[in-house]
Amino acid sequence: MADDDKPSKKRSTAPVRSQPLDAKHVLDYLERTGQALEKLRVTAPPRSHLEEVAADFLEMAEAYHSDGWHFFKEGDLVSAFACVSDAHGWLDAGARLGLWDVDEDDRLFTLAS
Repeated sequence: MADDDKPSKKRSTAPVRSQPLDAKHVLDYLERTGQALEKLRVTAPPRSHLEEVAADFLEMAEAYHSDGWHFFKEGDLVSAFACVSDAHGWLDAGARLGLWDVDEDDRLFTLAS
């Protein structure tokens, strides 16, 4: 298909509405991610490649969660929120891949179905 034949993507010119981060909002995410870390149970078979993948995903989630708390205590809400978002992304990815059992908890995790 020639470039002229492609449908054009119209971009909205409306202003993007954003809300400032507040400490309560970031704290809620940090605590929810902590609950998710406590809840999961690794289900990857022992001595398998998936066990290594699960360990790697969990290590990344724990490290980002810890960094999030560090930045939160320093008052850097933007970095804290970025870290906790990354941490929870690793947790959700692991849950969707079946690396851990989360008791079908779709409040703490984004599940596949």
